[in-house]
Amino acid sequence: MISSDLNQKIYVAGHRGMVGAAIVRNLRDKGFSNIVTRTHAELDLTNQTQVANFFEAEQPDQVYLAAAKVGGIHANNTFPAEFIYQNLMIEANVIHQAFVSGVKRLLFLGSSCIYPKLAPQPMNESALLTGLLESTNEPYAIAKIAGIKLCESYNRQYGQSHGVDYRSVMPTNLYGPGDNYHPENSHVIPALIHRFHEAKMLNAPEVVIWGSGTPRREFLYVEDMAEASVFVMELGKAIYDQHTEPMQSHINVGFGSDVTIAELANAVAATVGYEGQITLDASKPDGAPRKWMDSTRLTHLGWSPKVDLMQGLSLAYQAYLQESK
Repeated sequence: MISSDLNQKIYVAGHRGMVGAAIVRNLRDKGFSNIVTRTHAELDLTNQTQVANFFEAEQPDQVYLAAAKVGGIHANNTFPAEFIYQNLMIEANVIHQAFVSGVKRLLFLGSSCIYPKLAPQPMNESALLTGLLESTNEPYAIAKIAGIKLCESYNRQYGQSHGVDYRSVMPTNLYGPGDNYHPENSHVIPALIHRFHEAKMLNAPEVVIWGSGTPRREFLYVEDMAEASVFVMELGKAIYDQHTEPMQSHINVGFGSDVTIAELANAVAATVGYEGQITLDASKPDGAPRKWMDSTRLTHLGWSPKVDLMQGLSLAYQAYLQESK
């Protein structure tokens, strides 16, 4: 379902990140040919003047805002000021200058960490702003919540007068091509792929996994996230409005089910071909017991993921082998 002109100019902010790159691939596969990108060296999105000049020069028709400063728990804890400042500036500059230059349609990509630490599971869109956030990534989460509210505020003030239609999607944990495999700063799937691959190469007798293995997590393959993003962007306004509310307009994007960390570890080991012992170190922290998105809103709109976990892990491992050559 593509409602847009394939020749319109689309700016994808953050095209070098895992999600932004997948969105560019998805748009090209659908026949969109006029895609604008800029590296960080070419355009600093935290710089208001640079962003204003870019939008004035390029005049895009649509914007996918996938640019963000991201990192794991360690990075979030160590650099909280950088995480809140840079993400707030990126969102404020891009969303405002999109409006100033006449962009009618924009999609903002958030994160599941916007929801309270103790939100009921699965986490529904209505849980936003109902409780305290997880302290380790609160600055990042606050910035992402601000991005949602920026979109909603521009819609409320300029929707009727200027035809502004800015939307937000909140992905669950993502993985796939272009992921970060850094031993300290990566998320759980790329970290496990890297560790099991190294253990296989070294014939290591065991791999130790932090925690009890009982916390449950939901994972979505990044190409599915890109497909969902374009799907939501291309929905007719009447349909989008029918399934959302003016001050609760974001849409969750999840897989629909979750697995325990122990199950995930076994699945990654099987994918990589590691046959040694997997040991759980229950003395290490577990994190939240469960983080599962309620994606009913998106399902009712007619979208569902195509890639299951075992298929996705196989594709992610192939990408890891290519990227680590």
